[in-house]
Amino acid sequence: MADSAFLAPGEAIDLDNCAREPIHVPGSVQPRGALLALRTDDGVVTQCSESTLAVLGREPQAVLGSTLAEVLGDGAATAVLTHVTQVDDPRLRNPLDLEVTVRGAVERFEAVLHHVPATAADARPPVLVVELEPFSSHPRLTYSSTFEPVRDALTELDRTASLAELYDVAVRQVRRLTGFDRVMLYRFDAEDNGEVVSEARRDDLNPFLGLHYPASDIPPQARALYEKNWIRLISDVDYVPAPIVPTDDPVTAQPLDLTYGTLRSVSPIHVEYLQNMGVRASMSISLLRDGRLWGLVACHHYAGPHAPSYAARAAAEFLGSTLSGRLVTQAEDDRASASRRSDGVLARLVALTRDDDVPLADALTGEPGLLDLVPADGAFVVAEGRVGREGSAPDDETCERIARALAAQVDEVLVSHRLARDVPDVAGLVPASAGLLALVVPGGSVTVWLRDEVVRSVDWGGDPHNKAIAHREGDSVRLSPRKSFARWREVVRGTSEPWTDDQVDVATSLRSYLAEGLLLRGRRDIRAAATLQRSLLPTELPQIDGWTLEALYEPTGGGLAGGDWYDALPLDGDRLALVVGDVSGHGLTAAATMGQLRNALRALMLTGSPAVRAVGQVDQLVRATLPGQVATVVVAVVDTASGAVEYVTAGHPPPVVVGPDGASTVPVLGAPPLGVGTRDDRSGSATVERGGALVLYSDGLVERRDESIVDSLERLRATTGQTTRAARLLELVRDPGSDDDATLLVLRRD
Repeated sequence: MADSAFLAPGEAIDLDNCAREPIHVPGSVQPRGALLALRTDDGVVTQCSESTLAVLGREPQAVLGSTLAEVLGDGAATAVLTHVTQVDDPRLRNPLDLEVTVRGAVERFEAVLHHVPATAADARPPVLVVELEPFSSHPRLTYSSTFEPVRDALTELDRTASLAELYDVAVRQVRRLTGFDRVMLYRFDAEDNGEVVSEARRDDLNPFLGLHYPASDIPPQARALYEKNWIRLISDVDYVPAPIVPTDDPVTAQPLDLTYGTLRSVSPIHVEYLQNMGVRASMSISLLRDGRLWGLVACHHYAGPHAPSYAARAAAEFLGSTLSGRLVTQAEDDRASASRRSDGVLARLVALTRDDDVPLADALTGEPGLLDLVPADGAFVVAEGRVGREGSAPDDETCERIARALAAQVDEVLVSHRLARDVPDVAGLVPASAGLLALVVPGGSVTVWLRDEVVRSVDWGGDPHNKAIAHREGDSVRLSPRKSFARWREVVRGTSEPWTDDQVDVATSLRSYLAEGLLLRGRRDIRAAATLQRSLLPTELPQIDGWTLEALYEPTGGGLAGGDWYDALPLDGDRLALVVGDVSGHGLTAAATMGQLRNALRALMLTGSPAVRAVGQVDQLVRATLPGQVATVVVAVVDTASGAVEYVTAGHPPPVVVGPDGASTVPVLGAPPLGVGTRDDRSGSATVERGGALVLYSDGLVERRDESIVDSLERLRATTGQTTRAARLLELVRDPGSDDDATLLVLRRD
């Protein structure tokens, strides 16, 4: 969110504008510790919190302009500044155990360090923030107090067989580590509403398990902070904020950014929210999936202020990150299994649509049918002047009316689980249905899945609509967070079970094959065939920090759909799979085979199969289900953090590795194409240095009738020394008279 979107200085905060509250620059800290902001080049303190007097025995005005050594003493200052010079990111090595003389007595502190996020225009040395918390009375980081509980927790997590068990272990172990009265695990739905799916609590506390909380409880800027700073502690909700002096950085005239601060003061709206619940201390741990907030571990204390040691908090955060990883793994395993099942059904459906003697509508609603591909209550197809129905689909006339209404829509793939709200014209034709997934194919053919309304009761933690109620009751009602957190039941109508991303993806893939089938049946022109081939390629490429990815596909001069494909698939562990393949021949059959190989390779890579094994398994698929088909492929798995590359080829030209100085290498790995010969797949490795690039391509880019493949590869290698821009490479290297497709995938490291 841009700064201009935040509240102006001094503007009052209430529920109407809390989504614009600049919580990353609160201008104050929690007084359980003291904050110092200093220049790293000379160690001079430029900003501090007023709590330095209570915590360090030093007036803020005496601290400002002093060196860190003058504030903390030579030993502590040396430890801090030396530590910062030894690590790129001091947040990864927190905390430091310091001894500081305060009012004549030596006291121990936990120092938590981080650099202020810098803007691109800021050329100064990074500003260092030092947050000092008096050493907690809780046990420090020892084998018995921290390592053993964490080890036990990890052992329990490994033994879990379901998500519910995973949740229960996490909350129980976090409570054991931190000592909070209640620990809950929130899971967010597609609309960012939260649900308590597990809790561990004191026996005398009322249960919150199963309660829902509206998305408005966590405004967007708070959600963004949760995604950057994974843990946040409010040790005493009744604290009086300690202002930062001066409020603005003397150089930039901007408030101090405390995105990564542990003492960061929190929104008064959130404090009031906790007070309404009777909470005296709170801590939260972010659960992330693919870098996005998936859920929270929320800790509440009711007996009074509560401040677990930084070591205990860090151990709990580690459990949270481990849980996040397990959630992602479980989700990817489930997704890969579902993908394998749906890909098998998809392949059988596609095969049925290739039979010109069977009407397309009958082919899709037979055995297997559309409901085997995507679960729904009913499905129907309108194609080639016929209607095919499955399950609780409407009558033929209604199906045709729905098809005409959908064909008039702009979207080729229409998805809704609130049909009356999203597409009221269609909803009026199927009053019993609340969900729709529709594929519109050029020419007016339509495939539709329908889901019935699911009437469900949602138990909210307090009335989520009370803000609107307060508005209606006038000025006499304070617009505060919900005063009552008693269970409030709402009956939700007009919605169906939501369609998952995977269900939409497989349906979208079917749409591509249906388009192909109709083209085959209708003998459409070759330009439409080329359009179909492009539709099977990725519609967008992943965005990777520090890298630039380009892809180009240029069909044969005749415009025929070919078997070239490329893919770019993010994997776990900062890895990226790059694929370029080529199915022999041209036309729609080659494109269909390409789609099946691409989907199979995707599913295998998502399950964690190494590139060599995945290529070998796809070879088995070709031999078993696609007799007579031949394809080549190159797969490169890139560690985007280090630049390390593992690659394997099967009858395909090898990748080109370009160094930062333009020098290129072309490794050689000999292996037969998929579907023929004896498998002897071997992998190679390389490293893409900063400023370098990795180039994957099909043979249509380099081959020329009047030169050997060795000369062709040498010409490509020489050209990559001049440029790694995909469009320029295609222009300089490809034979203008080539009768083969050309595919090019270039990954540059910035």
